[in-house]
Amino acid sequence: MPGMPAKGKAPRLVVMAMTLALLSGFGAATVLGAQAPQPHLDWRPHYSFANRYIKHRAGTISYGVVGPNGNYQGHRGGRTVPMASTFKVMLLATYLRKVRSRPLRDRDKRLLGPMIRRSDNVAATRVRDIVGRHAIERLARDARMRHFHYNQTWGLSRTSASDQAHFMYRFDRYVPERHDGYARHLLASIVPSQRWGIAKVPLHGWRLYFKGGWGIGNGSVDHQVAFLKKRGYRIAVAIMTTSDPGHGYGMQTLKGVARRLLWGLPRLRQQ
Repeated sequence: MPGMPAKGKAPRLVVMAMTLALLSGFGAATVLGAQAPQPHLDWRPHYSFANRYIKHRAGTISYGVVGPNGNYQGHRGGRTVPMASTFKVMLLATYLRKVRSRPLRDRDKRLLGPMIRRSDNVAATRVRDIVGRHAIERLARDARMRHFHYNQTWGLSRTSASDQAHFMYRFDRYVPERHDGYARHLLASIVPSQRWGIAKVPLHGWRLYFKGGWGIGNGSVDHQVAFLKKRGYRIAVAIMTTSDPGHGYGMQTLKGVARRLLWGLPRLRQQ
């Protein structure tokens, strides 16, 4: 009959249609072996909650947050501050970029481990001398830091909460893949005596990677930079405080801001 396929053609047409339907269902990304994008996570940091708290705290406070869907918001996020020991995260990334072509050796770990886990200043100065100013500034350019200014006294290098929140959100981009696991191990294993601020906030199963920075214990500088991961989602936070009444007060401010920003953090079920 007119309009009907010739005898023997129908099965082939059916097979072709089924194949096209399967390909459409999986999507081009799956066919090419790429990962499908993460679905939208219906949660955002509680900026207004944190901002109300900040109004009643002494000192000068700024923060930047990148949420799980990549959206940024901050409070005085472009204000520059001396980095103190948060600079050591940049030193870690710069050093690992320098040795990207080889496995880490014991001498590498003897420098990097103490520098991050217990904030050893002598190790940090040694790493600074090994990598040099130009490599550090190259990292800042690659990370598109708008407010970073290097100082030979590394703790006086300046940055902003915005710079550091974006840097931590994309941290894996700036560390060679072969060394990424080691970098995250260090940031996840800060010694107990330095696990204050955000480390005291309930995170509902999210994995915390962070580093603190402080001055001489008088509250002049108390900072934390961090990222959290769970089931492929990531949140990054940088909280910078200066002119606190004391170091203990600064630690409480960091905890209070972080707790409010991360209020209601979703308890994602494990896959």
